[in-house]
Amino acid sequence: MKTKPWLILLSILLMLVAWQLAVWFGRFPAFILPSPEQVGARFIQALLDGTLLRNTLVTLLEVLVGLTLGVTTATVLGYFLARSIHLERLLSPYIIASQAIPIVAIAPLLVIWFGPGLFSKVLICALVVFFPVLVNTVVGVRSVPEDLRDLMRSLQATRWQTLKNLEVPAALPVFLGGLRIGATLAVIGAVVGEFVGAKSGLGFLVNVGRGVYDTALVFVSVFTLIALALILYGLVSLLEKKLLWWQQRPENEVLLNPEVPAKA
Repeated sequence: MKTKPWLILLSILLMLVAWQLAVWFGRFPAFILPSPEQVGARFIQALLDGTLLRNTLVTLLEVLVGLTLGVTTATVLGYFLARSIHLERLLSPYIIASQAIPIVAIAPLLVIWFGPGLFSKVLICALVVFFPVLVNTVVGVRSVPEDLRDLMRSLQATRWQTLKNLEVPAALPVFLGGLRIGATLAVIGAVVGEFVGAKSGLGFLVNVGRGVYDTALVFVSVFTLIALALILYGLVSLLEKKLLWWQQRPENEVLLNPEVPAKA
């Protein structure tokens, strides 16, 4: 169901009013809970002196590279796991065990091994993104009905034709669901890495604000991170809408091959 824009604006307005009332009646000092006006003024200051843009670009780069690496690796491995039960039995214990370890416990090791630069943050993002995309890829590929595979075999389709015309279209809805989760998790991965050790980025900015009790700066950084996650989620949703246009057809015209024209 599509949310109307005025409802979103009303929700934001109500949140700002409740926040301002909490500051007034609670009489909190600015270093505990700054007012929306103080956070807005700090946002403009950080924007004008370039602090916010510079650190946002660093975090965005880490997120995009980490997301690309994690999604690519998880998709390729997920496909082979879905098609080979022996490979799944061989690797699944290690993959599941890796998810039992919190990323905050692995992040310090990666920063020690690879330094506080970009590469360690990219690896942390990729690790966070990897598991949900892998699981959704496996589920998506295995959801292909066996009778359709038999049909492709009876038509003597090549391996590539089966992948292109059957497995990819059938697995795409589930895969994109995992990608949506991965896109938001990548932002969390970048921040965790920057918390452990970094010289720039929005996570680093949160640490700086916390250290000098500049709570307004912490709010500005957190809101920027939320905006990044929402933008990435929205982009994946748009991609999903573009790629799954064939699902909008009437039920009796749903086709696994998007290249086949619709009925007149």
